[in-house]
Amino acid sequence: MRTMLKKEGKNLVLLLVGILIYDIGTHAFVEPAQVAPGGAIGVALLVNHLTNLPIGMMTMATNIPLLILAWFYLSRRFAVTTAVTTALSSLVLDVLVAPLCPVYTGDRFLCSLYGGVVIGVGMALIFLAGTTTGGSDILGYLLQKKRPQMSIGRALLLVDGIVLVVSIFVFGNIDAALFGLVTLFAQTKVIDGIIYGGEVSTMATVVTKKPEAIAERVIVDLDRSATLLKAQGAYSKEDTTLLLCTVRKSQFPRLKRIIYEVDPDAFMMATETSEVLGFGFKELKEGG
Repeated sequence: MRTMLKKEGKNLVLLLVGILIYDIGTHAFVEPAQVAPGGAIGVALLVNHLTNLPIGMMTMATNIPLLILAWFYLSRRFAVTTAVTTALSSLVLDVLVAPLCPVYTGDRFLCSLYGGVVIGVGMALIFLAGTTTGGSDILGYLLQKKRPQMSIGRALLLVDGIVLVVSIFVFGNIDAALFGLVTLFAQTKVIDGIIYGGEVSTMATVVTKKPEAIAERVIVDLDRSATLLKAQGAYSKEDTTLLLCTVRKSQFPRLKRIIYEVDPDAFMMATETSEVLGFGFKELKEGG
């Protein structure tokens, strides 16, 4: 019980610190740079530029229909945790960060770059806490659900690309999209570096006596699948099961939590992968 409370307390601290850093990056760097680096926050920044409505409130408003879709078509647990994270982030941004945090007024390129780095740190901590900021993540999952042959990375690129193109017309210059790409690139690299050392995905090999329970949680909570293989311990000669599962970088912390919660005695090996081909990832085809 104490261990569980300690772990949840750690996740709460990661979440709150991640939200604060994420909101500071949005307010202090991305907003004054006049870029919209994709996702719900990008849409909120565009609306803010046109109407001057609070960015946090608009981020929440943009996420509401996506969260409803996630509730019905993805995981309800995913929808609830994302809703809580989005609501907290929106509240902190409008009530705490925007009134108190100064903004960077330097070079626009550096502003975009710093924004991507700071937001990337915040998002990485939020991912490590076992949740997401919604927006592109939800749309990416929904697109991938509709078109299983489309990789999640390609789906996210499509969603963010649309926001970047629209930003050219809203901000009135093509630099908005170019600097938005700088922010997105820096953000992605920082997230990869903190969570995963820069790799795209991880394949987890789990030796467990509760494979069905873990597989069920993976399917329900992560919207992924797994492969179960019968095996035998070389030393104990006891029958056991190998569970193979490949997940995205943002899902890996949650996968570890699932395995620990279901079978604390499980043995897991995580292998970093530079490319994943097949259903749910990049399409497998001849010639690349």
